[in-house]
Amino acid sequence: MDQEEPTPEALQRKLYFLLEQLQEMARELPPKYQMRVPIELLSGLANCLLNDTIFEIVKGLMEIQHVTEKHLFQQRLQVQNKHTLEIQNMINSTQSTEEQELQRTILLRRQKEEMKQTDMKLVMQLDQKVSDQQVTLEKAGVPGFFVTNKPIEIKVQMHLLDFILRLSNMTFQC
Repeated sequence: MDQEEPTPEALQRKLYFLLEQLQEMARELPPKYQMRVPIELLSGLANCLLNDTIFEIVKGLMEIQHVTEKHLFQQRLQVQNKHTLEIQNMINSTQSTEEQELQRTILLRRQKEEMKQTDMKLVMQLDQKVSDQQVTLEKAGVPGFFVTNKPIEIKVQMHLLDFILRLSNMTFQC
């Protein structure tokens, strides 16, 4: 069954509804973020959200992020498990206590460095995922989204994503 085109009046009601909800959400933000979310941005976002495609894009990006986070967590766990096995093997070896202590110190130092390298690699992959999301949303024309690595701007974008997800769970009938 084809969905009818909403009337201009219905679209106007939906726009007002979205803008009102966005303004309420923005008022809940800490002041340092409120000042970074002006009414022009909220109005542009409300207009953009008249098209349900943006909701679908954001939900898709969220699903991809969850899968990526689980995969990266599994990678980290594998390194931790490998380290645990190495320590077990060392403990089970038939070395003298002094030898074992020296081996343990060397092993722990190496493992600490390896875990640091692993964590840095994982963070870089997460940063890349954030950048990919910013590019996707910018190309989709979502106001407030552009490629940045500034923490405060990323935090504002996270709040905007939260607004979009919360709005996607609300029903509005045109």
